[in-house]
Amino acid sequence: MSEKGALTINLMGREFRVGCPEGEERQLLATVDYLNRKIKEVRDSKVVGNERIALMAALNVAHELLAQQRAPANGATAGNIDTTAFKRRIVAMQETVESALQADQENLF
Repeated sequence: MSEKGALTINLMGREFRVGCPEGEERQLLATVDYLNRKIKEVRDSKVVGNERIALMAALNVAHELLAQQRAPANGATAGNIDTTAFKRRIVAMQETVESALQADQENLF
């Protein structure tokens, strides 16, 4: 379900409404799918607690990004990486993680 500028996503088994520029819905959904896979990997490694799982998944994704920047594929230089797209993905993931953490905190009290 989406409305202009927003999209409902499912992350860690929960639904969230996040901002999404028009025309980037498929990319955001692919990012959410990727992040859910990373979260599952962390959860399967016996990490417990949504906050720890989210933080470890974010750390793994950030590590992959930095490794890719240091050793670009196909002979490209690090300066040729589309940093704008990565920044959009990171911002979308940060918003999603912050929403999940905030919701968990509200449930604690």
